[in-house]
Order: sequence, then structure tokens, then C-alpha cells
Amino acid sequence: QVQLVESGGGLVQPGGSLRLSCAASRSIFSINAMGWYRQAPGKERELVAAITRGGSTNYADSVKGRFTISRENAKNTVYLQLNSLKPEDTAVYYCNAAEVVRGTYLDYWGQGTQVTVSS
Repeated sequence: QVQLVESGGGLVQPGGSLRLSCAASRSIFSINAMGWYRQAPGKERELVAAITRGGSTNYADSVKGRFTISRENAKNTVYLQLNSLKPEDTAVYYCNAAEVVRGTYLDYWGQGTQVTVSS
């Protein structure tokens, strides 16, 4: 089991920046992949960015070049740096952790943090 707690959301003007944090309740060193998803009103939840245990990353096309995901194993924390924010980035952002334990795939979610981009 792992509990995930997101923080860092808020209201920001277009073109602004935010850094989201996802703190895990235990070591993330062995977790296969961690990611950030988002869900806007009336839309499905979508993958924004993910990072594997080995440090490989992938991003949604809509955020490439603007968002950066990173992990700090020593602090059991994953970050999402959001730059050049646009109104269409407005959503609840969720942290996700995925691991395989004794052949079983396990999926964990945080409670979400609201990001609102508006002037």
C-alpha cells in the first residue's frame, strides 16, 4: 500500500507557472512508474506525464515542452513543473503510482489538486 498526497495547485494567470508535488507514504524507489493525470469538467481523465523507476519519461503531446516530471526518491516525492500555462490546462491533477507485487498489478491514486488557469 502507498498513500499519495498532492499539493501545489492553485489559481494562476495564463503564461504562469506552478509546481505540483506528490508525497508518498513510503519509499518510491521500487515503484515501477509514477505519473500525473488530469481531469477537466466533463472530460475523461488523461495522462499528462509519467516517469519510470529508471527515470524514463513520457508526456502528453499537449504539454510537451511546457511540463516536466521528476522524482526525488530520497524524499519519496514526484514533482510536476508546469510552465507556460494555458486556460485549457485547467483541471484537477491526480498523482498515480503503479507497481507489480508478486505478479499483481497495483494502482494507487491521490485525492487530486485543482489547477485553474485564468486571467
